[in-house]
Amino acid sequence: MSKQTKPSIVFVHGLWADGSCFGKLIPTLQAEGHEVIAAQYGLDALASDVAAAKSALGRINSPAILVGHSYGGTLITAAGADPRVAGLVYIAALAPDADETSQSLQAKFPVTDVFSHIEVADNRIWLKPDGIVCFAGDLSEQEQKLVWATQGVPVPDLFTQKVEGTAWRSKPSWFIVAKKDRTVHPELQRFVAKRMGATVVEADSSHVPMLSQPDLVLDVIRKAANAVQKV
Repeated sequence: MSKQTKPSIVFVHGLWADGSCFGKLIPTLQAEGHEVIAAQYGLDALASDVAAAKSALGRINSPAILVGHSYGGTLITAAGADPRVAGLVYIAALAPDADETSQSLQAKFPVTDVFSHIEVADNRIWLKPDGIVCFAGDLSEQEQKLVWATQGVPVPDLFTQKVEGTAWRSKPSWFIVAKKDRTVHPELQRFVAKRMGATVVEADSSHVPMLSQPDLVLDVIRKAANAVQKV
């Protein structure tokens, strides 16, 4: 491990989002002395998305903390097995076990509202404009429109794909549960957080607490960074 002062941070986005969804967190963490990068990928295949997250690890110093939002939790669960990763932070995220996919995990819980507001076109799953309130309902109308306009659009079978790696079984984990989430069911979040033995913080937020409650999310990332720095 490098003798850098603070762990690096790698942000890993989910569906209907890109790296800009972490824009309220990155400048503060940089100012506090962390190297920070947001992985970007096409939501074309689980394996290539995981590879992109691992590639981002190569652009910053180790040790690093992976921060995954939504489907990004599936990615950090796989990519986090990399020895450069010291800890995992999940934000309203999926976290499948070795015998699960994103889809099979979701199927254990009630279908959320957002899935009534999607459209499959051009071999992609698009979030309709009227679905943004299910995704980011506690943001201003202007911010909601920005989130919708910058959505990353997945292939239809992305959630049924599988890769090796269950990092939360061996790496310390933190989990932010979004209590008003209408995209990833809050009970799913509580289930996976308990299963991984994560340090849990509940946020009174929609699916995007990093945008609606950035200070809360920053505090969790700081605590994770401080904890792994002592290891």
